[in-house]
Amino acid sequence: MLVGVGLGAVAARAAYTALRQRPPGLNGLPGEEVWGRTNHRGEPVTLLEGPAVVAGAVAGGLLAPGADGRTRAAALLAGTGSALLGGYDDLAGSASSRGFKGHLAALAKGEVTSGAVKILGIGATGLVAAAVAGSPAPSRTGRAFDTLLNGAIIAGSANLMNLFDLRPGRAVKVGLITGAPLALSRSGAAVVAAPLGAAAALLPEDLGERAMLGDTGANALGALLGLTATRLGRGPRLAVFAGLAGLNAASEFVSFTKVIAGNPVLNRIDMLGRRPVAVPAPVPAAEANGKPDTGDAFRPPVPPRAGPAGNGVAADPA
Repeated sequence: MLVGVGLGAVAARAAYTALRQRPPGLNGLPGEEVWGRTNHRGEPVTLLEGPAVVAGAVAGGLLAPGADGRTRAAALLAGTGSALLGGYDDLAGSASSRGFKGHLAALAKGEVTSGAVKILGIGATGLVAAAVAGSPAPSRTGRAFDTLLNGAIIAGSANLMNLFDLRPGRAVKVGLITGAPLALSRSGAAVVAAPLGAAAALLPEDLGERAMLGDTGANALGALLGLTATRLGRGPRLAVFAGLAGLNAASEFVSFTKVIAGNPVLNRIDMLGRRPVAVPAPVPAAEANGKPDTGDAFRPPVPPRAGPAGNGVAADPA
């Protein structure tokens, strides 16, 4: 486990440094513009944390000892497949539709959104990764059931992790808290150690609001956590699936951000290591009395540039 964590962390930091020095461009646009976003403070952040975490997770996962060939292949497929689909949504997506409900409603009208492509693609990726990982069930029916269940866990975890990537460091914290018990198990350590090490290595960049996971990193981290959970017994897997299904469904109606802010314990964890929340400047007395203020004591907030949900770039879809 320790070797996997270390390899993932070193590879992620190296990848992030290289990507920051030469951000890859797209369609003639410079890399800084392709991967750059403006957060809720009007400050620049980069999406390159996501590709760096994926690179660290993949490199560390391939080099760390303890996993068999099928497990490594399933992890490679789940991580890179979810990352590519998330990256497509990061770079080509729009905010016109949000959540399962929004994307499926658009699809019913004949509009194929980038989010719908990602949802369907991650579902298919989860099923294939589950099939590659295999099942110890003795019967064909049991193996088929495990493949469907495990595929749903991988896809549901990938989507849920992305829903937490709405404030600095939140998704990484969720990944570390849920992944630590899995990493301590003999069966899960070989899969999840490198992704956790990669995410932890870039947590300071996330908390400092210099970078964010975006869909690329959040979907991949969630998918790999889901793949790790598929190595549990059938009973615990059914419980994990029920939890994932419930939380994904709840996100259509409930704002996770509001729930976290309203719970003292969750809010304390959420704010740990983060910069203080910006407090709006007080309205000058002259303006409060209905008179125009000619000074510069009050300035309107800088409007954020359109971008994918994450670290306050866009509003909570719920």
